[in-house]
Amino acid sequence: MASSLCLSPMLSAAQINEADPTTKDNCLNESLRCCKTLNQLKQLHCQITKKGLDQIPSTVTMLVNAGAEIGTSESLDYARKAFELFKEDVRGDNALFMLNSLIRGYSSAGHGGEAILLYVRMLVLGFTPNHYTFPFLLSGCTKIAAFCEGIQFHGSVIKMGLEEDVFVQNSLIHFYAECGHMDHARKMFEGMSERNVVSWTSLICGYARGNRPKEAVCLFFEMVEAGIRPSSVTMVCVISACAKLQDLDMGDRVCAYIGEVGLKLNTVMVNALVDMYMKCGKTDAATRLFDECVDRNLILYNTILSNYARQGLAREALAILDEMLQQGPRPDRVTMLSAISASAQLVDLLFGKMCHGYVIRNGLEGWDSIGNVIIDMYMKCGKPEMAYRIFYLMPNKTAVSWNSLMAGFIRNGDVESAWEVFNQILEGDVVFWNTMISALVQKSLFEEAIELFRVMQGEGVKADRVTMMGIASACGYLGAPELAKWVHTYTEKNEIPCDIRLSTALVDMFARCGDPQSAMQVFDKMTERDVFAWTAAIGAMAMEGNGKGATELFYQMLVQGVKPDEVVFVQVLTACSHGGLVEEGLHIFSLMKDHGISPKIEHYGCMVDLLGRAGLLREAFDLIKSMPMEPNDVVWASLLAACRVHRNVEMATYAEERINELAPQRAGIHVLLSNIYASAGKWNDVARVRLNLREKGVRKLPGSSSIQVNGVIHEFTSGDESHPEMTHIALMLQEMSCRFSDAGHIPDLSNVLLDVDEQEKEYLLSRHSEKLAIAFGLIATDRSMPIRVAKNLRMCSDCHSFTKMASTIYDREIIVRDNNRFHFFRQGLCSCHDYW
Repeated sequence: MASSLCLSPMLSAAQINEADPTTKDNCLNESLRCCKTLNQLKQLHCQITKKGLDQIPSTVTMLVNAGAEIGTSESLDYARKAFELFKEDVRGDNALFMLNSLIRGYSSAGHGGEAILLYVRMLVLGFTPNHYTFPFLLSGCTKIAAFCEGIQFHGSVIKMGLEEDVFVQNSLIHFYAECGHMDHARKMFEGMSERNVVSWTSLICGYARGNRPKEAVCLFFEMVEAGIRPSSVTMVCVISACAKLQDLDMGDRVCAYIGEVGLKLNTVMVNALVDMYMKCGKTDAATRLFDECVDRNLILYNTILSNYARQGLAREALAILDEMLQQGPRPDRVTMLSAISASAQLVDLLFGKMCHGYVIRNGLEGWDSIGNVIIDMYMKCGKPEMAYRIFYLMPNKTAVSWNSLMAGFIRNGDVESAWEVFNQILEGDVVFWNTMISALVQKSLFEEAIELFRVMQGEGVKADRVTMMGIASACGYLGAPELAKWVHTYTEKNEIPCDIRLSTALVDMFARCGDPQSAMQVFDKMTERDVFAWTAAIGAMAMEGNGKGATELFYQMLVQGVKPDEVVFVQVLTACSHGGLVEEGLHIFSLMKDHGISPKIEHYGCMVDLLGRAGLLREAFDLIKSMPMEPNDVVWASLLAACRVHRNVEMATYAEERINELAPQRAGIHVLLSNIYASAGKWNDVARVRLNLREKGVRKLPGSSSIQVNGVIHEFTSGDESHPEMTHIALMLQEMSCRFSDAGHIPDLSNVLLDVDEQEKEYLLSRHSEKLAIAFGLIATDRSMPIRVAKNLRMCSDCHSFTKMASTIYDREIIVRDNNRFHFFRQGLCSCHDYW
């Protein structure tokens, strides 16, 4: 009966007892090795005890080792009790082997603390650790991040003269690397007299996991040059490093090496390659590898599905889920996280509910991460009440749960509910404040975001780089230069780490606030720059009309090996357009294909604007006709604007007809065409267009300008004289008119697009909104302060020459931000060089 309890291929205790001593040990060892559960081990232990074999030291040693091998908490405790029971009868190497087995078992199971206590017990019992003890101990320290204890064990290794043992050295490299102390790991590696594949792999993996992927790849090629053949573990680590770098060329080199040395692809390597190709944007290669893999496991499915979801390819992600449900492995928690996220991206409530149902049926709703992503899905699908219900039922509401709820309410326009949730958080750390600030910025509630930041300061919550990124963004959109300087000063004074993302946000903030000098000062101090940082700097140059500076930055970026993306091409082409750099713009546009980027409609729009501004209307028209995609209303509007400047009525009429087909409600287009007719003196056509506007109920947007004085924003509308200081403003305008006339300024009456006499035109021209704002600025601000005006429409040529004259005669710096760019007026010159 006892024999029948043993699982095949175990031998019965009777069979073992009848064998000769050598065979007996081999048979017993084989039987113990076959034990996979604690119950099996206990049953065999009973048989051994009945036959009296438990008095043999080697039997006890094998029993303890078997318990450690099973690796559960219960089996480890059972093995330890067996050791304590028989330790008096077992001496020497057997006892040391048992203790090492127990230390290995506890370390493997993640119970590093117990492994350390066993080491202490070993010393108390008078046993000397050997070269097997320390690798097991260091593994345990690694899993529980016991860095101080690990250093002490390193000291013991040196004291015991084991520092030259390769097995121990590799364990120390792995320990230091996994604990994030790569300098210690490298020093250990450099000090080795002999290195094997494990030595190289441990360091490479440490660099790859420790956010130093470039060093991991470099070390891999050093390893290859040293003639060490990498293992599959090495390859997985170096491929993951290429994925982090998003360096496709490097990834292809690594893949080529796999083929050269004849390494066989296993599922783990395929998984790493799929992840790398997805992160590098080579989706077709990743999909091909996935399709060719015959033994796809759950991890591989999750890798491609999560990458699809992360890249916004939600439909592809859900197609993978569908395949899993039909023929693949059963989806788990990780699968559903990506699937629900994909449903949220598609705003597909039905599929989201189906995923939610799967979660409930399979008992996955207890995971915090699942609850959080379901909240996010319902919020994005416009079902905040369902999201709140999920939140309410969650047994463990994490910071992410509260954040998802707050952000979701704001996304759905319910700021009041978001405030209620925010106020329910008793001890909110900076993460909650950041969520609320970011959400307000995303909803364009910039002033509210700034105000919340002030409240946050009052509460004594210390801001971090995420906080300042949100505030910098809000400040940039508000176009408040003084506030921008304060944000920058606050960041520096509070020693907030200014990483690449925060620095880029500050560059963009200053650019939007019309302070390109400060933007470039921040950029120049950056020790590391990615394509987003270069884009922000180029945008700062473009905003002030410095096309030459923008193109120089672009070429400098290419020289430094930064790969351009679609957005940076839009910025540099915009800069060329604003600076009139036609040849340079055409050359840069041709470079797009060299960098593997197919021009999008935005790039063609920039080129039409570039050619049109330069008066090359026929070339701009031909480019539109040759576009590989259907031109949208924005492209035709760029051509129409150029037609107004260069007074091409025929082409303007054609462009307006195309816009009418695509976006008939765009009032500005009809007004622009009306102005073109007026410039050409075609008053009947002007009347026809304006009557058409009236019939459609479309109203022309009046010109409006604003100026901030002593913290108060003053608004001016063209022709409106309702401002309380209008009497003084009118007198200032009269004074300016006289002084400008004496200086030789002649108003450009062609900008008054009404059929009235010249005197009336001159009066109407004097009441343009930016002139009213500038006159008020001269009255209300100190002479040392620049006058900053924001206008909702493009500056007309007369206002432009008027402002140049004002900057000379009154010796004032005047900055005007129209709907297209910044104009910096100093001493009679404008930063746009009269090309706008």
